[in-house]
Amino acid sequence: MKKSLWILLLGVVLISQSACRVSYTFTGASISTNVRTISIPNIPNNAPLVVPTLSRTITDALRDYFTSQTNLILVDRNGDLDLEGAITQYAVQPVAIQGNETAAMNRLTITVSMKFSNKTDPKQNWDSPVQFSRYLDYSSSMQLYAVQESLIAGITEQLVQDIFNKAVVNW
Repeated sequence: MKKSLWILLLGVVLISQSACRVSYTFTGASISTNVRTISIPNIPNNAPLVVPTLSRTITDALRDYFTSQTNLILVDRNGDLDLEGAITQYAVQPVAIQGNETAAMNRLTITVSMKFSNKTDPKQNWDSPVQFSRYLDYSSSMQLYAVQESLIAGITEQLVQDIFNKAVVNW
């Protein structure tokens, strides 16, 4: 009885060692162990209203997040995973209109269009670009230039998390 239990246990261990492996992280990402690299080219700013630093901010944030939250190595091109896209909207609009027809709050919205490909598992590719959009509100008594940097940082953090989740967490 004891010998057959050991043989069964050994068989399970050997089978599990030869099976396809998936690596899990504390971020919830499930990335196959044969995926080693990621390429994230520069995210151009194609929005009608252009903030000169926005392209670099979003590109760097994506690169930093993927390399810090996974074991992937960033390469210039042809990574096992490839994430590319463009900023398509940067807009400010009034919200929370008051009785005197003035806005109490303004909303900054940033939208990016992204494509994802996984060379090791093409079923995970996004067949068409996916739009990711986030916004933050700020008081209309404040000038955009005074709060723009912190708003961009907050929105970028949310966008990067959304893109990461869609790409490797499969939410």
